[in-house]
Amino acid sequence: MAPSSPDAGPSCAGSDEGAQGPGEESAGASQAAPATQSTRKDPLTRKASMLVEFLLEKDTKKEPISQHTLLKVVGRKYRQHFLEILRRASKHMELVFGLKLTVVGRSMIIYALIYKLNLGGDEGLSEGGGLPKSGFLMVLLGIIFRKSNHAPGEDVWEFLSVLGVYTGRSHWIFGEPRRLLTKDLVQKKYLKYRQVPNSDPLHYEFLWGLRACVETSKMKVLEVLAKIHDTVLTSFPDLYDEALRDQAERAGLRGTARAPTMAEASAPSRAKSYSSSHI
Repeated sequence: MAPSSPDAGPSCAGSDEGAQGPGEESAGASQAAPATQSTRKDPLTRKASMLVEFLLEKDTKKEPISQHTLLKVVGRKYRQHFLEILRRASKHMELVFGLKLTVVGRSMIIYALIYKLNLGGDEGLSEGGGLPKSGFLMVLLGIIFRKSNHAPGEDVWEFLSVLGVYTGRSHWIFGEPRRLLTKDLVQKKYLKYRQVPNSDPLHYEFLWGLRACVETSKMKVLEVLAKIHDTVLTSFPDLYDEALRDQAERAGLRGTARAPTMAEASAPSRAKSYSSSHI
């Protein structure tokens, strides 16, 4: 992706990659603790995460998914909250993995997972014919956007734990999440991962990478955030204003980029007209 692309608005992250110091792994180990504590605070969210992992496992094996089986996963204690737990799990499946949970059975309730287009509209992260990861990337960009475009590593891992993705634990779709976020997506320039300047003890933060700035926008990411929280864009007034400014900056850059091209295109016709008038 060319750094001079007009879609890379000035409000996006800079082009410096940021060094990953030797203390990175030890810092990541300490970041895993708050993630576990967060999911324990909300039992319904924890059950929804369990349901997501169960649904994905069933989908890979192409086994039928009955409501009776899902109720057993939720457990008798939380059976009265089953519909809410299922709603949260279904939303995570759709936004992060691009899979929609649909009822297909008639005599008994049977669910199936149907692939739908990801909100990010980018299939570039799909590898080896597996599930596309662009929805997951949009969620990551949303976390960074909400944190003033600089998301502390602790906050990112804590949020991902709600989706059943934990640092240090291999995920059957994403592999080892730490490698995906701090290596793979950084190398592809979707994310930047760097040490926070002058931090003691060492802390790391995530920023948008150059390719993310080019291939999506803050408004598109805000749309994903609104869906996650079941609300409208204007419920995030500060983020909405920033997304509008980002749109205006992108439109201005595109106009600036087109102007020389139009001038150059008209130059030959003017030269031809001048030469004809002097024959």
